[in-house]
Amino acid sequence: MAENWELAIFDLDNTLIGGDSDYLWMEFLIRKKVMPANFIEATKSFYEDYEKGQLDLEAFLLFQLAPLASTPIESLEDLRRQFIEQRIKPIILTKGKELVRYHQDQGHDTLIVTATNRFVTGPISLLFGVSELIAIDLEVIEGCFTGRVQGVPSFGRGKVTRLEAWLVNKGRKPSETWFYSDSRNDLPLLEWVDHAIAVDPDPILRQKAIDRGWPVLSLR
Repeated sequence: MAENWELAIFDLDNTLIGGDSDYLWMEFLIRKKVMPANFIEATKSFYEDYEKGQLDLEAFLLFQLAPLASTPIESLEDLRRQFIEQRIKPIILTKGKELVRYHQDQGHDTLIVTATNRFVTGPISLLFGVSELIAIDLEVIEGCFTGRVQGVPSFGRGKVTRLEAWLVNKGRKPSETWFYSDSRNDLPLLEWVDHAIAVDPDPILRQKAIDRGWPVLSLR
């Protein structure tokens, strides 16, 4: 008999948390003077492009990561601890934690797949009791980020590519899958799973969900 392995997948930003951790991290680093103050306008512009489904991911990552190359990871880890306490914990959605716990109580494995980098999202996923994470992986040399990405970025169709590679590495194929997301950028993965659920969706995703009969729910 085939193994019955059920997998619930969650987007993170604006799905399980009430904000975008990538954008908030950039704001935090600007306030801490790790990044120049004039980065805030460009950050807003990139975020607007993301919301429109028009983000140039390569350009964004080059912009975002270059200033970090001169900052030792140990220093960034201390800043990250402050960031999690000050900016992330206040926006964790109670219903988001309950949704993850619901799937875990059903015996489903849980996985977060995000287009934000692993350095930022690793500790956040653990706050939801989720140890399995697919995120953008950053190259590190001699204790510093280089400003380059390792492997395929988990953004757009890249989320499907990374998930399929993750499954190959696990040597397992799920018998049933769910994916919860707020963003039109996640349509490739929403179309890949058995059960697509739009969570507080943007207008494009809301209409797609209505057209395709996908459930729409709010965790806010």
